[in-house]
Amino acid sequence: MQLSKSEEELMNILWRRKKAFMKDLLEAYPEPKPATTTVATLLKRMTDKGFVAYQSLGRLREYYPLVKKKDYFSKHVNGLIKNFFNDSPGQFASFFTQETDLSKTELEELKKLIDNELKKK
Repeated sequence: MQLSKSEEELMNILWRRKKAFMKDLLEAYPEPKPATTTVATLLKRMTDKGFVAYQSLGRLREYYPLVKKKDYFSKHVNGLIKNFFNDSPGQFASFFTQETDLSKTELEELKKLIDNELKKK
C-alpha cells in the first residue's frame, strides 16, 4: 500500500517528530498551512491504511508512525526497480549514476558504500 503525496508529506513530519498532537503537526507545515480538517482527513486515511496510530489522552490524540521510514522507502525503491528497470538493480544503478549528475566526490562516496557492502558478502 502506498501513500499519496500529501500523506507522504504528513508522514515525513511524523517520522521526524516520532509522536505529535494535531497542533504540533499543523505547526510543522510550511505556509500556507493546510486546514485542520484536511490534516484530520489525511490522518484518518493513514490510520485506515495502517501507517499511523494514535493514543487517546483525554480529548486529544497523540499520533505516531507504525511504519519505519526506511521500510517504506525500501519497498518504494524495490517497486521502482521492479516496474521501471525490469527487476534489475544494475539497470537502476546505471540510470541513477548517469542521470542524477553526481559529482566526482559523490561518486567516490557511492563507490565506498558499494565496496563496504561487497566486503560484507
